[in-house]
Amino acid sequence: MGPAGALPGRAEAGHGGATSCALPSPLGPEQEDKECSETHMSVLWYAGQLAITYYDTEDCSVYFMPDIPDNEDLKLLHRVIGEVNPQCIVTSAKQDQNIAKFLTNLTATAGDKDIRKPEIVLFPNTDFGLEVSKQRILSRQLPFIPSHMTATEKVLYLSSIIPFESPLMIRALGGLLKFLDRRRVGVELEESTIAVPILAFKKFVLSDIVNMDQDTYSVLQIFKSDIHPSVYKLSSGLKEGFSLYGILNRCRCKWGEKLLRLWLTRPTQNLTELNKRLDVIHFFLLAQNHETVLTLQGCLKNIKNVPLILKRMTLSHTKVSDWQALYKTAYSAVCIRDTCRSLPHTIELFQTISRVFTDDLHYIANLISRVVDFEGSISENRFTVKPNVDPTIDEKKRKLMGLSEFLTEVARKELENLDNQIPSCCVIYIPLIGFLLSIPRLPTMVDKSDFEIKGLDFMFLSEDKLHYRSARTKELDSLLGDLHCEIRDQETLIMHQLQTKILEKSEVLNSVIEYTAHLDVLLALAVMARENAYCRPRFTHHQGFHIKDGRHPLMELCAKTFVANPVNSGEATRRIKIITGPNSSGKSVYLKQVGLIVFMALIGSYVPATEAEIGVIDGIYTRIHSRESVSVGLSTFMIDLNQVAKAVNNATERSLVLIDEFGKGTNTLNGLSLLAAVLRYWISQGTQCPQVFVSTNFHSLMQLELLPNTPLLEYLTMETHQDGDELIFFYQIKQGMSTVSHAANIAALAGMPANIIERGMEVSELIRSGKAIKRIDHPSKGDRMEKCKSVVEKFLCLDLDDPHVDLEEFMREEVLPSEASVL
Repeated sequence: MGPAGALPGRAEAGHGGATSCALPSPLGPEQEDKECSETHMSVLWYAGQLAITYYDTEDCSVYFMPDIPDNEDLKLLHRVIGEVNPQCIVTSAKQDQNIAKFLTNLTATAGDKDIRKPEIVLFPNTDFGLEVSKQRILSRQLPFIPSHMTATEKVLYLSSIIPFESPLMIRALGGLLKFLDRRRVGVELEESTIAVPILAFKKFVLSDIVNMDQDTYSVLQIFKSDIHPSVYKLSSGLKEGFSLYGILNRCRCKWGEKLLRLWLTRPTQNLTELNKRLDVIHFFLLAQNHETVLTLQGCLKNIKNVPLILKRMTLSHTKVSDWQALYKTAYSAVCIRDTCRSLPHTIELFQTISRVFTDDLHYIANLISRVVDFEGSISENRFTVKPNVDPTIDEKKRKLMGLSEFLTEVARKELENLDNQIPSCCVIYIPLIGFLLSIPRLPTMVDKSDFEIKGLDFMFLSEDKLHYRSARTKELDSLLGDLHCEIRDQETLIMHQLQTKILEKSEVLNSVIEYTAHLDVLLALAVMARENAYCRPRFTHHQGFHIKDGRHPLMELCAKTFVANPVNSGEATRRIKIITGPNSSGKSVYLKQVGLIVFMALIGSYVPATEAEIGVIDGIYTRIHSRESVSVGLSTFMIDLNQVAKAVNNATERSLVLIDEFGKGTNTLNGLSLLAAVLRYWISQGTQCPQVFVSTNFHSLMQLELLPNTPLLEYLTMETHQDGDELIFFYQIKQGMSTVSHAANIAALAGMPANIIERGMEVSELIRSGKAIKRIDHPSKGDRMEKCKSVVEKFLCLDLDDPHVDLEEFMREEVLPSEASVL
């Protein structure tokens, strides 16, 4: 395998080390005599989530990509396929039409010198079942798992390598294993008892995407789903809670919201792309451009769901509201283009919009405006055309409009020929039936035979009115025809022609959705930056970061006052920070603040700080909150260990690691030992260790000098002040270390009863001084002696010769209770 970074993608070691390795590359001429490398991929895409796994025969490893969002255009999948270049792609036979179309096009366009034409293999959807896939993974004999492990231990071991919380990826992996066993990849000539070798599971990460797992997203509160408060929407799902996405989402259109979520799920290391985004935000923050911002936001509100409208057009299911939405979208896109043409073309996004939003938008807007009668369409709830579009339709509509007076005159003439008993009549028009003579039912008309009138053909009875055809109504049918239906048919034909014309120009509409989404997200980020005084981060190719007056973007919105804190982490010094201080002093908030500021910079946003310089970051790993997992039956401490193991195995010198109170899930000695061992491991790596922030209440870590004295270490503490019995928090970080936890003060603030706090402090002091702890719920030696004397005296007073004396009762009532209290 080639050196790391030789190709755009990378995979991170799933076990047995923290090295990164490059993707398998096609064999060069000098390698033709070696065994040919093959990759076989399994892909699932469902509800906007993509999962990919593949097997590489060169190193006999399975690579997996946890569930990640991908749009209907499947650009991410296309990129991964381009990098991996699989020979076979396995997927479910029951798939969405988007991925089915994608794979069809892939086999049709592939086959050039760079990308081989992959074979598409379809398996029944049952082969990708979640429980079936889990069982397939857990039951497989893997050589890197010690043979002495029990089934439970095997589950624990694999859970530290494979993210079982990504159900779609687990299903894709199960399908891949099924494919490998069926095809017997690499062991075709071996005995049937020989399984396809799998020597490692490795996480695959695209080269410029920052590696973050679901735990990190959860603890940093980047997304948070709450149950919708409306009872009508309880079944349909969730709403966004108080999260980073929630506060950044100032988007005006659906596609902006969707793209913002996508950016948050794909923080990038691509500094060129990040600076392009920041340039646009900087432009919108200039005071002289405020009116431009308002104009663009007003236009973005009218960008509607164009892909859905185009889909309905292809199926001829277009609604009246679709025509209105499409017209507004095209017209607003023209306004956005004209605005961008007046803006500096040194900013690439403005230049692209000016070029890509072609005059086809004018053509679409003008065509809809000239053809569609919106007012008439709304009133009739169907597609209608404007006057002067089609002369035939205009003529028939004129006839239809003058029909009322004409029919009144025809009815008058018909009445002259009817029996004098019939007081009135009228001529009506019913679509699909034609013109009919309507006569009120007389009292003498009881049976159907009474309905017969000479010269008239009875049709039907409705609402006590008799309907007939007469010679005149038949003549009207032949002269005027079925006007309503004819008008509808001709307008429907024009609608189909209009749809065809618009679908021919659909490329520009797809470009509108793509680039207005970019514009919308960057405008939203600019609004947030202006309202909260964010600053533009500067990127450097050096490691480490320097942040002045950093703030927590969520906490500062819900706290009356927020104390800003700096962050300084160097390239050769202060790479590992040990943060101590009382509970509730702000240690966890500080850790999350560091993670969020770095994360916001990596999506191209301004950050909550006065100044920020961010070095190269390839991953953010956390152990802050323990998540519960019933699916794999792991204890809380085991999950904590898994999270730290991911950081130890995968973090590089360009990674950020945040660890909060690791080790508290087990006994103090073991927890302290594990924490010290992890820190010493990173210290031993020297300047190749990641940027590590650790908060802890294990003061023995410093008091026992468990860590070596090295420039890589920096000790920080949260500043507090003891004023009598009151503990005052300053929430300000400073150099130094805390040696007391102030647990009693924190317990008092939490409302713990004073007698419990007092007893707790007494026991703590006895342990610290090495003295015996006296039980307060146990009687003293003197009291026990008095109880014993009392029992003996009562026994001596008993007359054992008296037959009425019950010794059993005496033992039960006197001796046994006393024995229990004494012992």
